[in-house]
Formats: sequence, structure tokens, C-alpha cells
Amino acid sequence: MRKEKRDGFVLVIVIVTIALIGAEMLVLTGSSNTILFQANNSYLEACEQNLIASGLAWAKKNIKNENMKSFNKEIELDLADINVKRAALSVAIEKPENKQTEVQINTSCGRGRQVLRHKKKYQVRL
Repeated sequence: MRKEKRDGFVLVIVIVTIALIGAEMLVLTGSSNTILFQANNSYLEACEQNLIASGLAWAKKNIKNENMKSFNKEIELDLADINVKRAALSVAIEKPENKQTEVQINTSCGRGRQVLRHKKKYQVRL
């Protein structure tokens, strides 16, 4: 009769252990999702900063060369060499009379379901 009671006790211990492991997995899964979201967000912010820097460098080069073909229109730049998936970069150079040259940079980069878009004007000094 004692053996039957002991077998029941072991079964209860096993069930409680499985429930505790399940609760621990639930907590760890929530934390890992937060970490994954933050990692993707940091990646996208870094890509966005790289795209902005690339756009400004391209604009400065074209302003120095006084390439009038690139003024007052939006130009979509090729990002094949940068190797960033789901990314886009467009630059528009405006040179109002008696004012500093302005460069409008539009970026978009995505990863998974997250997408960051950036649209801002910068004044370029040579």
C-alpha cells in the first residue's frame, strides 16, 4: 500500500515540475521577443544613419562638380553595393538664390515587419 502512495507523489512532483518549466518558458519567450525587437530596431537605425551619410556624401560630390543635372529633382540612388535589403535612398538638391544649398534626403529601410522612414532637409556647406 505504501508503494502506491509513493507512485502518486512522484506523479504530482513531475506534473508540478512540468508546470514550472512551462511558466519559465513563457517568461523567457517574452524577454527574447523584446530583445529581438530592440536588436532589429538598432539594426534599422544604423542602416538609416548609413543611408543618410551616403546621401549627403553623394550630394556634396555633385554640388562640388556643379552637376546641374542633379539640381531641383529627386534622384533615386542605387544601393546594390551597400547590400541592405529592403532599403531605398533618394536625394534632391535645391539651390535657392542667395541661400545655402539644401539637400532633402528620403530613406526607407525595413527588416521583418519593421520599417523606418526618414525625410529631412539638410543645409550643405562647402
